[in-house]
Amino acid sequence: MIFRFPEGLRKALTLSYDDGVEQDARLMALLDAHGLKCTFNLNSGCFPPEGHRWPEGQIHRRMTQSAAVELYGGSGHEVAVHTLTHPDLTQLPSTEMLREIWEDRRNLERLFGGMVEGAAYPYGTYSDAAVEALRLCGIRYCRTVWSSHSFDLPQDWLRLRPTCHHDDPELGRLCEAFLADTAGFSSRLFYLWGHAYEFEANNNWSVIERFAEKMGGHESIWYATNLDICRYTEAAKQLRLSADGTRVYNPTACAVWVEQNGSVLCIQPGETISLAD
Repeated sequence: MIFRFPEGLRKALTLSYDDGVEQDARLMALLDAHGLKCTFNLNSGCFPPEGHRWPEGQIHRRMTQSAAVELYGGSGHEVAVHTLTHPDLTQLPSTEMLREIWEDRRNLERLFGGMVEGAAYPYGTYSDAAVEALRLCGIRYCRTVWSSHSFDLPQDWLRLRPTCHHDDPELGRLCEAFLADTAGFSSRLFYLWGHAYEFEANNNWSVIERFAEKMGGHESIWYATNLDICRYTEAAKQLRLSADGTRVYNPTACAVWVEQNGSVLCIQPGETISLAD
């Protein structure tokens, strides 16, 4: 029995962009045009005052709270924790670490509704204490900045390594390899991250335009947010096999797809199915 993504798909693709900057609006429009999904990691304690005008030439321009709610709210993309004020968590005492994570989560849930259960580490720095603080605050995954250059599914969701940054010189090769991958024994994930303001700073919006055009629109790929993928893979791990391996039970509230002897099977919530048929 082999784990598969929804509808029996073998590949998934997700993006993760930080800081809640004005350039996210252009990025989101581009992603929407190609059917890609992104997680936007926000610092709710860093919104500038309403009506704030950035000086001419400023590249890193955070959105106001109202602009962020208008852009991300109901967009179909995810908002996630990036801490309240973007500190290096490894330099904080445990109580302050917890406050930075917890208050950001509370604020984002108040502003956007739903459950905010994902995060990205400010500066990419983390420690065992930071991981434990995230766990205590109900965070299910947290992205680092260390490229894996692989499509393996995460084994440690609170030390999540992306495939690469959008400026990685290996991006083109990795896109080709992902699309060409036909190994049926495992499911694959492409995870891209960055900051949208970098496209303006480096005058290279063409990088993400080419990526979206090349990687979007494939019926063989599940386009999902970080949390969508985390929740689904966690549900899949909870499937229970009978002692003789001929039946599987899904104890979760999520339908899960698997492949058995070349056939794709969907196991509905609470359902037990035979793998021998």
